[in-house]
Amino acid sequence: MTPEMALRLGRAITFVARRHGRKDPRVVIGKDTRLSGYMLEQAIAAGICSMGGHVLLSGPIPTPAVANLTHSMRADAGIVISASHNPYWDNGIKIFARDGFKLPDAQEAEIEQLLGTPELDKGSTGARIGGATRIDDAIGRYVVFAKATFPEDLALDGLRIVVDAAHGAAYKVAPLVLRELGAEVIALGVRPNGQNINHKSGALHPEYVQKEVVKKGAHLGIALDGDADRVILVDEKGAVVDGDAVMALTATRMIAEGRLHKNTLVTTVMSNMGLEKALDRVGGKLLRTQVGDRYVVEAMRHGGYNFGGEQSGHLVFLDHATTGDGTVAALQALAVMLREQKPMSELASTIERFPQILEGHTYSRRLPLDQMPALQKAMRAAEETLGKEGRIVVRWSGTEPKLRLMGESSDEGKLRRILSELRIAAEEDLR
Repeated sequence: MTPEMALRLGRAITFVARRHGRKDPRVVIGKDTRLSGYMLEQAIAAGICSMGGHVLLSGPIPTPAVANLTHSMRADAGIVISASHNPYWDNGIKIFARDGFKLPDAQEAEIEQLLGTPELDKGSTGARIGGATRIDDAIGRYVVFAKATFPEDLALDGLRIVVDAAHGAAYKVAPLVLRELGAEVIALGVRPNGQNINHKSGALHPEYVQKEVVKKGAHLGIALDGDADRVILVDEKGAVVDGDAVMALTATRMIAEGRLHKNTLVTTVMSNMGLEKALDRVGGKLLRTQVGDRYVVEAMRHGGYNFGGEQSGHLVFLDHATTGDGTVAALQALAVMLREQKPMSELASTIERFPQILEGHTYSRRLPLDQMPALQKAMRAAEETLGKEGRIVVRWSGTEPKLRLMGESSDEGKLRRILSELRIAAEEDLR
């Protein structure tokens, strides 16, 4: 990820936006707190301006805030400079379309194809060069937006909440939102220095929130990741409440109130079977997609569903936001706590988990799963053995030659034997 590549990407995004919108596209740029964000922000902005586009700079702000700003300010695109939960030395670029949703695959492919073409060498000159403006009230806009997702008849008065922003994009906004709604806030991970994002903090390391919740006698802990698009909660006893548990407690209430479209929750193949059972008890359904929050959102939009997410804590409430939003998700869980006057530990018991085992095995090469006959045979045998009381998921990692095996069953011993048989079969295919 170099400044030269970022500049060219800025040009390509503007070129494509111009095809699909106005001649002088407006592009929102936000970022998290990584040291390299300053360098890449300026490079992308220079690329946009050199193609006649206009830049709206928000500074460090959560990924969902950029999505919201893009839509509310009628911009042609939104760009987030962030590597999410990765360490500070990594960085990445996410692109949102003018409606606030992640860019469609077709437009992403169009941008990728443009990067190596001479079409991007013909920039604007003179008065046709674009400019840049800073959105001075970007943080305030997001705070107002996030608070508006919380029921107007409720307040957080009397609640003590620990929030860990992972020294990332939400280090200002998350504590502000909670305080303005009335909570007593104990803020962790709010001193970014460019190199400490996600370091021993936030959603990747909820143990720090766990300790602080118990120590301070807090009612809830909220752990965000570096760009604040996902959340892990901690109950008043210091136990972790992951995305599956949050989906269970919120989706079942939405069904009871008639607010969950088609009584269906969208999640990935990695979510625990206990979530499916919890929904089934109240007449709900679970629709699974491949791993990745973008696939969850695509399925939601295609099927007309309004709530979905991942076990990792990406939770998407389409009635409020176009992408995962850790702060908004935490507010929805807090609303349930207040409505029912129950502690989070009791609410989280909505889901009774099946034992789940995850394994990752690295190989020197990879084959498509449908070209691995021994593994296919072992998978069919496993599914027959487990029946309706268990399941397996076999997939290749999207970034490395690692075969990922996941299994769930009430019989953990049986599950371990099955995963061992799957590993042996895979090794036979890959010899």
